[in-house]
Amino acid sequence: MDLDGKLPLMIYDDKCYVCIQFAKMVNFFTRGRLRMIGHYTEFGKSIRENYLDENALEMFWFMNKNMAYGGRAAIYPLISSIFNLNDANSKKMSIQESCDIGCKDSLAVFFRSASLITHSKKISLTK
Repeated sequence: MDLDGKLPLMIYDDKCYVCIQFAKMVNFFTRGRLRMIGHYTEFGKSIRENYLDENALEMFWFMNKNMAYGGRAAIYPLISSIFNLNDANSKKMSIQESCDIGCKDSLAVFFRSASLITHSKKISLTK
């Protein structure tokens, strides 16, 4: 699987209300210029199988040409990319969502928000 022309990108849980809201916020700040991929889409599944590890579904990921950053480790590179995205090579992206009502309760919001702080991972994409 070749990611040329598809990076940078953010992978989020498209079945989680909190994650979808986070992705919408990032999409707003990037003005739709950052590719957003749901974990449960075909492309998201392919990325997990080819580049990420078995813990990929536990956090959101930000990928650039050199690294895949997960959870807490992804915050700084994501914020940095918001200010450095190039308008010329990107098209406007939309957010895929398939959340059911069960993921909107306060306990789910707490656990998904806490996972951002407790999970962190970096995976090199250069070989």
